[in-house]
Amino acid sequence: MNLRQRIKEVMASELMLEVSVDEIADDAPLFGPNGIGLDSVDALQLVVAIEKHFKLKISDQTKAREILHSVDSIAQAIEEAGLA
Repeated sequence: MNLRQRIKEVMASELMLEVSVDEIADDAPLFGPNGIGLDSVDALQLVVAIEKHFKLKISDQTKAREILHSVDSIAQAIEEAGLA
């Protein structure tokens, strides 16, 4: 299973999403009306899930916004940290 698919699986299980893994586009925004509709509570859960499953620590709020933009941006952060 590739990294992006694993991220989607983690999101679906940890956030109890109302969309299926197949409905999440790699480049779709995760937050806001054009995305899959995550909110600030989901953001916190997602940060914890990413740390738990991929060992990527996201401590800076500004960076978190960039990293949590899409599945692609999360995957890129994991790859850049050498954790993929």
